[in-house]
This record gives sequence, C-alpha cells and structure tokens, in this order.
Amino acid sequence: MTPTTTLTLPRNVLLLCGLLSLGACAASGPSAPAPDTTTRRAAPLPTEDLSRFRPVFPAPKPAVAVPAPSARPVPPTNQVNAQIEQRLRDLAYTNRNVKYAQGYRILAYVGLEKDKAMSVRRAIISRYPEETDYLTYKNPVFRLQVGDYLTRLEAAQALLRIRPLAPRAELESMQVIINKTGY
Repeated sequence: MTPTTTLTLPRNVLLLCGLLSLGACAASGPSAPAPDTTTRRAAPLPTEDLSRFRPVFPAPKPAVAVPAPSARPVPPTNQVNAQIEQRLRDLAYTNRNVKYAQGYRILAYVGLEKDKAMSVRRAIISRYPEETDYLTYKNPVFRLQVGDYLTRLEAAQALLRIRPLAPRAELESMQVIINKTGY
C-alpha cells in the first residue's frame, strides 16, 4: 500500500457515511409547517360520563357539641395576688435606684486643641441648650460628647441636627445616665 491509498480510505469512509446520513434525512422529506391554532376553535370535549371512576369518600361525622359551662364563674384556686403585688413593689423600688443604662452619645469632637473643643461645645449648647455635654481630657486628647440617648434612633436624629455644627461627629455606644424627670 502506498501512503496515498491509506489516506484515501478514511476519506472514502467519511464521505460514504456523510452521503448515507444525508440520504436518510432527505427520505423523510421536509417537515410540514405547524398548524395555526389561533384561528381554530377548541375541539368539543368528549361527552362520555366518567363519574363512575371518581373515588367516593364517606361524609365526615358531625362534631360532637360540648355542653356549655354553667353560668356561674369558677372560683380561682391558689391565689398569689399578694405575692405578685409585693414582687412588683420590690421591682419598682429596684428600678428607682437604676441610674445608668446602655445607650448612645454623640462624639462631637476629638482632638488636641482645647480652644477648638470649647468653640464646638459653645456652638452646640447655644443652639441646643437642652442637650447635656461631657468634655473630658485625657492627656493629650480632648473629647466632647453630647447627649444621653437610650435608642439608636434618637441618637441618629440628634446627630443629624448636630452635624452642621460638628461635621466629624459620630455615634458612640456607651452607658448613659437615665433622665428620671422625663418619665
């Protein structure tokens, strides 16, 4: 065998397979277009009765009526009203002594300049006199905190008011003093 006959044999086999597959497709013929179902009316449903094939279940039994309780009230047993009242009094007394709670303050200024901290403090207090301020000095840093807020929502609202006076202000989570006069 020569090198050309070895190459032509696979070419002939491939060509023969290709022709057979095209011939098989051609024998089936072109497919007919799909019928247009938009203009056709729906075929009538069969009229045969299929009810005999449906399962039949027994009807549910009616609920048994429970007799209504008598009109007179049932007397309570093991009453602990005196004990509950005493515990509530104890809890109220304990709550009167609570002075701090977890809350938020606005950190209005942090820096090394006392004059700048005092000017921010004066601006906030002059505009919002009801706010309490806490100016602390821990060598060499001055920290100005404003307000005692129990919820983050209250603190965020106050932060929006104070931002024009202290642009770098931010919220700080810490223990705050509970204002008993507001309750």
